[in-house]
Amino acid sequence: MDYSKNLSSRSGAGPSLTPYSNSSSSSNLVRTASGGISGSIVNSGIGGHMSNGVGVGLNAYPNAQAVAMYFTVPSIGIMLQMHKIIMPLTLDHIHSLIVTCRNQQSSRGIPDYELLEEAISKCFSNWHSLNASFSNGRSVSLDDCGVALDQVREAYRILLELPVNVIRVMMKSIENVLKRPGRILKHTDEIKFLMIILENPLLSQHNFPRESQYHHNIVKRIFGLLSNLTNELHHYLVNWFSRLSVTTFRKRVELVNAFISSRLNKQQRNACPGPVPTYESDWQIGSAARVMALLFAANKQHSKISLSDFYNAMVDCIDFIVDYDNWEQRTGKFAFCQYPFLISMGGKMQIMEFDAKRQMDIKAKEAFFTILFEKRLTTPQLILRVHRDNLIEDSLNQLASHEMDIKKSLRIEFIDEDGVDAGGLRKEWFLLLVRELFDPQYGMFTWDEDSNLCWFNPASFEASDQYYLVGVVIGLAIYNSTILDVHLPLACYKKLLNIPVTLEDLKVFRPAFANGLEKLLTLPDVESTFLDFVGEYESYGEIVRVPLIPGGENIPVTNKNREDYVNRYVNFVLNESIAKQFDPFKRGFNHVCGGNALSLFQPEEIELLVRGSDEPLQIEQLRTVTIYEGFREDEETIRHFWMLFKEMNPLMQRKLLTFVTGTDRIPATGVENLAFKITCIGEDSERFPIAHTCFNQICLYRYRTKRKLEAKLIRAITDSEGFGLK
Repeated sequence: MDYSKNLSSRSGAGPSLTPYSNSSSSSNLVRTASGGISGSIVNSGIGGHMSNGVGVGLNAYPNAQAVAMYFTVPSIGIMLQMHKIIMPLTLDHIHSLIVTCRNQQSSRGIPDYELLEEAISKCFSNWHSLNASFSNGRSVSLDDCGVALDQVREAYRILLELPVNVIRVMMKSIENVLKRPGRILKHTDEIKFLMIILENPLLSQHNFPRESQYHHNIVKRIFGLLSNLTNELHHYLVNWFSRLSVTTFRKRVELVNAFISSRLNKQQRNACPGPVPTYESDWQIGSAARVMALLFAANKQHSKISLSDFYNAMVDCIDFIVDYDNWEQRTGKFAFCQYPFLISMGGKMQIMEFDAKRQMDIKAKEAFFTILFEKRLTTPQLILRVHRDNLIEDSLNQLASHEMDIKKSLRIEFIDEDGVDAGGLRKEWFLLLVRELFDPQYGMFTWDEDSNLCWFNPASFEASDQYYLVGVVIGLAIYNSTILDVHLPLACYKKLLNIPVTLEDLKVFRPAFANGLEKLLTLPDVESTFLDFVGEYESYGEIVRVPLIPGGENIPVTNKNREDYVNRYVNFVLNESIAKQFDPFKRGFNHVCGGNALSLFQPEEIELLVRGSDEPLQIEQLRTVTIYEGFREDEETIRHFWMLFKEMNPLMQRKLLTFVTGTDRIPATGVENLAFKITCIGEDSERFPIAHTCFNQICLYRYRTKRKLEAKLIRAITDSEGFGLK
């Protein structure tokens, strides 16, 4: 059925009230792509070591040959049409046609846009003509797609203000060219038409179901073509996407996410009960995920939006355990774990907790059978018994003697102290241990006052076991869902995931030094600095010089070799000089966390797991999840507390959070997952509030006035050292 017959003619009307088509003609794509439109995608490190960041290959689908049929040689009629001269569209050409059409009014006295409709139909239906349209006059390169995208956007804006018949012709023509482009897309100058079509704002318009269905039918063809391109073309697309404006780039991400959400929502409505997810055989979701992989890779090149903007809310509704198992087993079927950027932090943490619990259960069963068959005493938990005044050495010795039990559920006992660990002693152990290990006076880490971040001390006299302990502690904190007040930069988490670190990473935690290196690259005369190829670091008041290359102390830095000098110095600071410290740290971390679940995370997300989120505090959300002991939620002292909390400036709010929880950050999944407790310890008093950071608990008296509560609270916060690094 021709879609145009389903619509009433509405000259001068806008485009949003009536669908263009029932799109019954989409059966051609469904038939030829029943096995899924697939292809290689630029490896952006997005899929962990299980999938190597690439989508499922063409051979993973049945009837893979059908994909080739989708790109068959055009019919003789189409080939003859391709030889006809069809003028490519330009913005000036469209303006000229509109003026002509308005001057040639119909018998009813309204503009006759037949000439414009014919030009649009011929151009948008013909791959060769559309590909040559809106040229910016430059050759296609990694930096330039050859299309004047600003003119394309303006052209769409103008066309969408015209009568609906013009819009209908344009959309139908786009649908036709996507069904059968007319050739296999192999070269960079053959995919410009896809960049033009992606600019169409109607693709994101979903005012009613039939319109949504029609636009999704077009979008699925775009994603099918994009996902089936070669690695080389994907490389070009990633570079082109990375050069889009933030606004346009965000629209592309939203377009893909809206399509995935629509498909998942439709499947959930129509799904039959059973353990097998229907999306694993949906080529449309697979194609959309691969397109999102291109956008994600582009965002890694030039950061435009945050990681959370890639998360898909509908993906969070799937059964992550089934998806994770399918991914681990390498069944070849689609799994969202192949594209973890679509999974929110909550979803990833659900997988991480499942993986941790599974590991702990395995260790508990092993302990049970050891007791049963080998008559050897063991426990289903990892129990560490430590002295407070010998915390580091005791912890190191205990962990070394229980190395095979490291993934059991952790429980802490402080020697010569009463108390059962219900979570509080464990958190206290983490906080006290981190406080000592990262104390600058201990010498394991150096501190930068400009960035308020620390880094591995290349001059440390501590044994590698100490750094191994730090890695184990951070890994255990992740496994036991405990936030640590650890001020390590993002570069540390990149190195844990084997992601190269650069000068940009050095800028984060040693900004003054990094800026000096960067200025060196632009100095008119570098030789006047009298530098040589030697790296330096301070070792307890003395400067240690290490050649960056053999004989580097005799090689001056010049304008010709300064770039090599900067690269080697950055590598020296971030890698070579701290190898003896970082390698055992990484080994300890991987001993606890090394596994498939960890590979789903980006470095920024690992940092969130360890340190928590520094997003602005949502006081009202925190209030809704707070637990009260001895207080009623509506009594005066509690009302005064929340009023004061809201009235504090952001810095003081963070200090109050640190006073209560031991860290100024909230859980990675949001403040609603922070266990916050307010306890009454008596009537009005001159005593100060008390905090138990191990339980995220603040204990208040029923202070008589708001002013008195404020004075006592501020004094308690400012006079308390807390667990933060100073």
